[in-house]
Amino acid sequence: MLKAAVLPLLGSLRDSLRDLAPIVAVILFFQYLVLRQPIPDLIGLLGGTLLVIIGLTLFVQGLKLALFPIGETMAWEFARKGSLFWLLVFAFALGFGTTVAEPALIAVADEAALVAAEGGLIEASELARNEYADGLRLTVAISVGLAIVIGVLRILRGWPVHYLIIGGYLGVVIMTGLAPEEIIGIAYDSGGVTTSTITVPLVTALGIGLASSIEGRNPTTDGFGLIAFASLTPMIFVMGYGMLI
Repeated sequence: MLKAAVLPLLGSLRDSLRDLAPIVAVILFFQYLVLRQPIPDLIGLLGGTLLVIIGLTLFVQGLKLALFPIGETMAWEFARKGSLFWLLVFAFALGFGTTVAEPALIAVADEAALVAAEGGLIEASELARNEYADGLRLTVAISVGLAIVIGVLRILRGWPVHYLIIGGYLGVVIMTGLAPEEIIGIAYDSGGVTTSTITVPLVTALGIGLASSIEGRNPTTDGFGLIAFASLTPMIFVMGYGMLI
C-alpha cells in the first residue's frame, strides 16, 4: 500500500527535476559564463529551488489524484443525467470559480490597479484600487464562465472549433480598435493569465470527460479547445470593462 502511494510521487519528483533542469542550466550559464559573477544569496536560491521542486511535485500529483478525475467524472455524470441546463450551469460555475481563485489573475489585477492609480486613471486610494482589481477579476471570471459554456455547447452540437476561434479573434481585433489604449495591454495579459495552474486542469478534464461520455464524439478532436475559449473571451470582456469605466 505504501509502495503504491510512494512510487507515483517519486515519478512526479523525477519529472519535476527534469522540467526544472533547463531553467537551472540557463541561469548558471548566463550567471557564470556571460555575466561572470557569483550568484547572490546562493543559499536562498537553493532553498527556493527546493521549495519549487517540492511544490511542483505535490501539485502535479494532486492534479493526477483529484482534479482530473473529478472533472471527468462530473462531466460524465451530467452527460449521463441528460440535463443540459445543469451541465451549462456547472460549466459556467467551474469557469467562474477557478478563474476567481487563479493566483496569476490576482497578481495581474492588483498590479493593474496600482499602475492605474499611479497614472491617475483611478483615485489613489486603497478602496479605489481594490474596487478596480475586483472589477477586473470578476469581469475576467464571468468571461471565462461564458467561454466554457460556449465550449461545452460546441462539444454537444459538434460545431467546428476553428469557426468559433476565428470569430472570437475578429471580435478581439474590433474591440482593440474601440477600447482605450490604457486597457488593451491589460486585456491581452488577462487572456493569458486565466489559463494557468487552477483553470487548465479542471477545464481540460471537463472537456475530455464530456467528449468521452457522448456517443459520436472523439476526446482527441472534440475534448480539447475549451482552453482556447477561456483565453480568448477575457480579452474582449476586459476591453469592454475599460470602455465602461
